[in-house]
Amino acid sequence: MKDNGAATNGNGTSQAGVPGPNPNRKRNSKKTAKERLQEFWSVFDKEDTVLVVISADPDALAGAMAVKRLLRYRVKAVTIAYPNEIRRLNNLVMLELLKIPAERLHTVKPTEFSKRVILDSQPPHLPSFENIPFDVVLDHHPATKGWAATFVDIRKDYGATASMMVEYLRAAGIRPSVALATALFYAIKVDTQNFEKKVTLADAISFRYLFNLANLNLVRKIELSSLRRSELNYFRTALKEMKLSKQRLYSHVGKVPSPDILVLIADFLKQVHEAAWVFVSGIHNDKLVVIFRCDGYKKNAGRLAEKTFGQIGCAGGHRESARAEVPLKNMVKDASSINTNTLIRLTNKHM
Repeated sequence: MKDNGAATNGNGTSQAGVPGPNPNRKRNSKKTAKERLQEFWSVFDKEDTVLVVISADPDALAGAMAVKRLLRYRVKAVTIAYPNEIRRLNNLVMLELLKIPAERLHTVKPTEFSKRVILDSQPPHLPSFENIPFDVVLDHHPATKGWAATFVDIRKDYGATASMMVEYLRAAGIRPSVALATALFYAIKVDTQNFEKKVTLADAISFRYLFNLANLNLVRKIELSSLRRSELNYFRTALKEMKLSKQRLYSHVGKVPSPDILVLIADFLKQVHEAAWVFVSGIHNDKLVVIFRCDGYKKNAGRLAEKTFGQIGCAGGHRESARAEVPLKNMVKDASSINTNTLIRLTNKHM
């Protein structure tokens, strides 16, 4: 493995939050796109087999496709793998229509690959990532601690990892195929919530670049495939359990087949005029999953999620949207006794 110096986050500091061993090293945010590309490429050799690990959502899937394209002709093989079962209909349609080559993480052995990349996430984000030694980390979420990699590019101000990957492709002189451009275009739309979230000029530039390359008919087909009829029952439960207090809307849905349905419900409920905050929770795989939504004006959903659940589970996100997952064994109450009032009590502690 090549050693390009200490791993740094997007601010040019080590994962411990202190300056790295080379104080003269150019801060990551000040590097040009070509400099980042060359550092990224320098990690890999011609004989490498590369595993790209993602938590499968549009941004991660599109970014992984871009990494695969960047490494074509530079390594022996690239495999994209994800640990989560993809249940959200939009994501399944995206995989099918764009023919994205991805497989489940449990079907591969990460140690059998010579290089490993994690994209749109970081090692502490999921238990299945924690024991994998990553060589490259590419992400737009705030930097976490307790891990290291040869090359790290974290830009927390970017609305999507896909925007970062467009810059890599353009620096490499690679014009993305229609499928890749469509995936990246859709990913930016999703992660920026159609530019309703705070984003950078770089997101807009990447989006505009992709506009003439993407197939907008495919994008619309993916966007319109969002709900199964069976999932409407969870909306009915959410509306029945919903409570509104002090411009905060709460709803506990109970057991759900996938946390994705909680995201759909939270995004639907945030349209309620009287709600400045939306909290939607449910139980999935012996975990309490809580989705946070707000307008981001003098509010920070990611910070609130971390304060509320960070000590007993995994929590974090952006100003406007966040998520927490807490093992039920860490909760005082058992699953059957958790309800909307529990959600109100837990979140109000830190409001």
